[in-house]
Amino acid sequence: MKQQFVSEVLEKFAKEVIKQSRAVLTRKKKNVDRKLYDSLGYDLNVSQNSFSLSLNMEKYGDFQDKGVNGTEVDYGSTYSFRDKQPPSEPIARWAKKRGIRLRDEQGRFAKGDYKTIGFLIARSIKRKGIKPSLFFTKPFENRFKQLPDEVVEAYGLEIDNFMQFTRT
Repeated sequence: MKQQFVSEVLEKFAKEVIKQSRAVLTRKKKNVDRKLYDSLGYDLNVSQNSFSLSLNMEKYGDFQDKGVNGTEVDYGSTYSFRDKQPPSEPIARWAKKRGIRLRDEQGRFAKGDYKTIGFLIARSIKRKGIKPSLFFTKPFENRFKQLPDEVVEAYGLEIDNFMQFTRT
């Protein structure tokens, strides 16, 4: 099989997975500061008998994609909150960017700063976990199905193994 063909096919695959993943992030409003969105990328090396494809993203992207089990809710994820809850500082910054405020029983803004809001949201995340968004998994699986049969057969690709080794 020609290197040029494999290189073109895999480059198109990587670009489409990233494009579709970014679209899902935007649609699901998980793109507040664009950090995860901008971090999506790939590295591709193709040689005569092998290739290496690495799809990259911020570390927390895997938690957003696969979800995290909470202490009270199980999403079947490999990740879970047990003893610790997420750090409240970044959540407080996120809440401030989103304009999230506490309200009292009458619906008025309650006293409390963003530090308090960050703690309360972090505690809630620990209990309820993070629901899987599959922003990366679904586009990956969809594009994998569209890879030419000759590439899949020539390299003996299976989706589970291919996905495990292409994500970093």
